[in-house]
Amino acid sequence: MSTMIGPYQIERELGAGAMGVVYAARDERLGRAIALKMISAAAAGDPSAGAEARARLWREARAAAAVNHPNICQVYEIGEVEGALYIAMELLAGESLAARIARGAVPIGESLTTLLGILAALEALHRRAIVHRDLKPSNVFLTEHGVKLLDFGLARPLATSPIGRDDLTVVGALVGTPRYMAPELWRGGEVTPAADLFAAGAILFEMLSGKPAFGGKTLLEIGHAIQREHPPALAGETAVVAADRVIHRALAKDPADRYATAAAMADDVRASLALLESPAARVIPTTRLIVLPFRLLRPDPEIDFLALSLADAITASLAEVETLVVRSSLAAARFAGVHPDWKSIVAEADVDVVLAGTLLRSGDRVRVNAQLVAAPAGTLMWSVDAQVPLGDIFELQDNLARRIVDSLALSLAAPGEKPLRRDVPASARGYELYLKANHLGWDVSNSSVLVAARDLYHQCLAEDPAYAPAWARLGRIYRVQAKFGHEDSAECVRRAEDAFKKAFALNPDLPLAHSLYTYFEIEELARPREAMVRLLDQARARRNDPELYAALVFACRVCGLLDASFAADRNARRLDPHVRTSVHYTYLMHGDYEQAIARDGDAVRDVSITALALLGRRDEALAICRELTSRDLDGYERWVVAGMTALLEGRPAECRQAYEHLVDTPFRDQEGRYLNAGVAAAAGATDLALGFLRHAVERGFAASHALAHDPWFDSLRAHPEFLALLRRVEAAHAEAAAAFVAAGGERLLGVQERR
Repeated sequence: MSTMIGPYQIERELGAGAMGVVYAARDERLGRAIALKMISAAAAGDPSAGAEARARLWREARAAAAVNHPNICQVYEIGEVEGALYIAMELLAGESLAARIARGAVPIGESLTTLLGILAALEALHRRAIVHRDLKPSNVFLTEHGVKLLDFGLARPLATSPIGRDDLTVVGALVGTPRYMAPELWRGGEVTPAADLFAAGAILFEMLSGKPAFGGKTLLEIGHAIQREHPPALAGETAVVAADRVIHRALAKDPADRYATAAAMADDVRASLALLESPAARVIPTTRLIVLPFRLLRPDPEIDFLALSLADAITASLAEVETLVVRSSLAAARFAGVHPDWKSIVAEADVDVVLAGTLLRSGDRVRVNAQLVAAPAGTLMWSVDAQVPLGDIFELQDNLARRIVDSLALSLAAPGEKPLRRDVPASARGYELYLKANHLGWDVSNSSVLVAARDLYHQCLAEDPAYAPAWARLGRIYRVQAKFGHEDSAECVRRAEDAFKKAFALNPDLPLAHSLYTYFEIEELARPREAMVRLLDQARARRNDPELYAALVFACRVCGLLDASFAADRNARRLDPHVRTSVHYTYLMHGDYEQAIARDGDAVRDVSITALALLGRRDEALAICRELTSRDLDGYERWVVAGMTALLEGRPAECRQAYEHLVDTPFRDQEGRYLNAGVAAAAGATDLALGFLRHAVERGFAASHALAHDPWFDSLRAHPEFLALLRRVEAAHAEAAAAFVAAGGERLLGVQERR
């Protein structure tokens, strides 16, 4: 190749890829340095690859030339010499963002400033109806004068673009760099500016954390992560927490849930930057910690329960420290009984610090060894070796929790901070009873199991009447018994309310009590809007508690705020990927039936049955119904399953007969009655359907989107009472949306609720 390409003197190669090569060159006419991009020799030698490379080079030139912006690399001209096509463009001094990240995580201020430059470039492109489609760190260049966006070889002009559409993309082909491709692109969906904003969110996460937002070694693993998973929460000072909310909105799976424009995203980035500069901003350095189940050095039925319960006690004690994000006992339970592999634990749990320990009993004393280890190298921070009487084991919990706080230099004296709470019973026996009750209490389909759990909670409280968590969980048991009519409903409601009152009297700020009380307040007291506002207040004070967000999933959904419900689920799962939420109901209400099935983990899978039926997968729905029929179900569940089975088997009259048994049950769950109404409507039982629906609406059901779009209500859409109920639901939804905004829900959850 000649050292001259047209009027340009080649000086050196800057970089090369599969299809192109870039040289530093000099424009002899104007006496200025430029970058010259050409088709690589390998691509030029392959007719097919050469044709594609030429088309991409022309596309890059047209896209870059269409936008004159300081954050976009300027194109001077495109030309051809002896069949060799080239682009002459601005020569940049600096380094790529990829090279910068390779040296380590980027400070928050630098990260946000860099992102503002990227977003300014995207806003200019999107105004010209051009989508970049290959936004990634290596295509972002950092100069002393700011950010420059490079490489428009995959840029996609939309239908409204003045430079016109092209047909270079092969249908069904993945176009872009996999780790930064939005979920809809993996599914062959429409290319929109939202895909660029997704990539921008992924880049911000990578700048702040030093690692990609979505893991995976293979294309399949990366695609699954992008479509199904969420990156972990970023912990740190206030500005990092604010930036984390920007990231997770930009990375929403549904393009409609992302920022509407690059400018809107930039507004939130500027707000995050302002927190760095504001003297009133509180800096909260946050540490992520997991307490592993203690390992028994030899099998011992006398202290088996301590393996989980001591770890759970420490976890509960630390949960209210605002400067800690403590992984749940459920997340930690996966590592029970194994020798710690620090690197795998740190990677799986995404934590900074791990507490692990061992137990060994000798007579009436227990020897406890505990080690606090810093990630990622497994550096030992401290080790404790103590022998305590079996009855005083939880005294050790206080000491270990305090030592963790002291060694991590976490403050408990700052305004708004709360001291460590000792939320364990006064005796080891009481805690053992509590844990056994917890294990049984989640099976709502078996009344005898619930009774056994209730009795264990009472025994625990006999040991220590001042144990607030046991009162809260006892309240839940009575609520479930009242809901499904397992015992005298009115008496169960009274006892549930009494138990919750005692829990709040003992600990007004107990997150567990606030979470569990939500279901009582909504279902029994018919106050979904009040429950939502209360939870928003609690979550604002304790942003690191996944259970509060899990409760908000339910409260927001009943209020008809489906976007907020999804956002609450995302927040909960960022803090604890294994937290249980009811988001499968939200997907059902939203009409995303596949996701409703995928997320349904309930014992009585009514959501899956309904979703499968609505998808036309009758045989699969029937298979679940028949499996449930083989169980010993109690009253309400038995008639629900019988009615669904009859409907799916084409026996609508028998479906109606089964559902008539539901009318006089004490069941007050708004969503349950909504689902009952849909089945009754599908079976042609109009009066039953309207009665169930009336009950739900009178008790605050406000999911207007669901009611307006659910196919099972199509037979009722012209009925005057249905129309009146729909108007009431729409009004309730509007009131709830206003209350959500007034309570600061949009900023807290990082979502703009569509009203």
